[in-house]
Amino acid sequence: MNLRDLLSTPEAIVAAFLLLATLWGTSFVAIEAGLHYFPPLLFAGVRYVVAGAVVLGYAAVAADRWLPRDRDEWLGVAVAGTFVIAAYHGLLYLGEIRISGAVAAVVVSLAPVLTAVFAAALLPNERLGPVEIGGFALGLLGVVVIADPAAAGLGSAAVVGVALAFVATVAFSLGAVLLRPLRTDLPVAALQGWAMVIGAGQLLVAAVALGESPAAIVWNQTAIASLAYLTLLSGVVAFLLYFALLDAVGPSQLHLVGYAEPVVAAVGSWALLGHLVDAEALIGFVAILAGFLVLEREEIADYVDLDRLLG
Repeated sequence: MNLRDLLSTPEAIVAAFLLLATLWGTSFVAIEAGLHYFPPLLFAGVRYVVAGAVVLGYAAVAADRWLPRDRDEWLGVAVAGTFVIAAYHGLLYLGEIRISGAVAAVVVSLAPVLTAVFAAALLPNERLGPVEIGGFALGLLGVVVIADPAAAGLGSAAVVGVALAFVATVAFSLGAVLLRPLRTDLPVAALQGWAMVIGAGQLLVAAVALGESPAAIVWNQTAIASLAYLTLLSGVVAFLLYFALLDAVGPSQLHLVGYAEPVVAAVGSWALLGHLVDAEALIGFVAILAGFLVLEREEIADYVDLDRLLG
């Protein structure tokens, strides 16, 4: 029995959803903790070298095939590796040097909004009307509120950190949309494994270009625990769980996991690192969530009886 077979009941799907939100939400805290001991790009690169090897091994055993066959499949792997792994994680790790993991998680929760916008701009049969544009504007407003450039100053560490996390989210969302026309029958585990390996290579090259050195790593219990957690649990296990849930509930509903992650990250950041989320981050999160609800209102209405809830 594979993981998809286990998600055959509503209770199992809810449990998997909560587990995924926990694994990915706490990953922001693990990144924040590990950055005290690793150079950022080297940290991300090592994480995905190991995770990619494990996922490719899983694909070789469990999938129909693990090797891309043609140009479209290799192009899809390159897009996922470049945008979803290398650009997203490289910029996110650089951002988390300057902001807390909880704040980074709130900014990243804009991803479903940006994905809808990029899909409307780049894919046929997708569109944005005035209401959708309003939802996008709400999401951007949330990011501005979180950064609070008027109070912090445009060049402050917090504003730069939020900007890096925002650009990371742009890269992730753009990569997800560019990948849609390139989807073939290559098993998802193989696609993700190759993307991790290619993205890890790009991260390590960028680390060398920025002068990061393995000699700068401080190996201690916290560093090892952070790397192991990010690689095996929020990397391998969470990605496999994500794709199983994607088959079970579809992308619109699974996007909601992005709005549970900041809650988990905030609790974890407070419990483990003693950091509290400030009012600006909370207000920004509400604005981003409102933007998502506006953009995805039709898909959500298919699963929720809004007329009954409203009266």
